[in-house]
Amino acid sequence: MRIADWPQAERPRERLLARGPGQLSDAELLAILLRTGARGRSALDLARLLINRHGGLRELLDADHDSFCRMPGLGPAKYAQVQAALELARRHLRESICRGQPLTSPQATRTYLRAALRDRPHEVFCALHLDTRHRVIAFDELFTGTIDSAHVHPRVVVEKALTRRAAALIVAHNHPSGVAEPSQADLAITRRLRDALALVDIRLLDHFIVGDAEVVSLAERGLV
Repeated sequence: MRIADWPQAERPRERLLARGPGQLSDAELLAILLRTGARGRSALDLARLLINRHGGLRELLDADHDSFCRMPGLGPAKYAQVQAALELARRHLRESICRGQPLTSPQATRTYLRAALRDRPHEVFCALHLDTRHRVIAFDELFTGTIDSAHVHPRVVVEKALTRRAAALIVAHNHPSGVAEPSQADLAITRRLRDALALVDIRLLDHFIVGDAEVVSLAERGLV
């Protein structure tokens, strides 16, 4: 049976409008994005099957084009719809901390960094440049590396901060292993960056490490 033939109160789109998106399951939200099903399957049936076959919503959303389109009834159009929704979510999170407002919420910073860095297959080192009132000037990805390391050069970090006219910095990088615990190398580069930035009167406020399940703040641990 098509979703259009269901009672109105049971249709995902109508439920979202009546109760809000937070009340819908992962499959119901995905069904709204997919819009249509495949032969013999409603959009909701297809969404449930997709999530089950990939082992979960996150694994599905991380799937590449070929893996996503392997199931009958899916193709480039539906893949593009899902990827567009993901990118809109990332940009929304980025704008929430990049609108020139003072960066006063560590949780907002964590949420954005998790969305931006958690699922990268290699290490990425980035910096949030802030003005004297801790308003975001820019977010820059400065270095990329391998699956377990990225070489960070303090001189480049300082040069970029001066170019951005930053008064303070928050730096962050991901651990593709999923474990957010800082390594000795992480602690060493934090100290080097702090000292190098201090020479030009720029304060290093924090160094976040993004893992699979958590985002660790070195400042909260007294390590900055």
